[in-house]
Amino acid sequence: MSRGGKAFICLTSTFTDRSGNVHSNIRPTFHGDIVTDPRSQAYYLVTEYGCVNLVGKTTWERAEDIISLAHPDFREDLIAEAEELGIWRRSNKR
Repeated sequence: MSRGGKAFICLTSTFTDRSGNVHSNIRPTFHGDIVTDPRSQAYYLVTEYGCVNLVGKTTWERAEDIISLAHPDFREDLIAEAEELGIWRRSNKR
């Protein structure tokens, strides 16, 4: 909220459940509690795999950037899910 301030969402790319299974924190859809950080205020998203600036990007560009922050073991599954949702277009970056 400060003048010139930036909004960051920082999270780990994975979490381990009580059974010891590793899951991705990066998901194509949200099924949980209320989200308090709207898309219009999410400037930067950060995981241990990097930081992306989401301002002014199209939906498919956002999807590509967010998937790039996921753990490498989960990226192909996330791409497949994003393709099913119609929000994925592979750019020439890969």
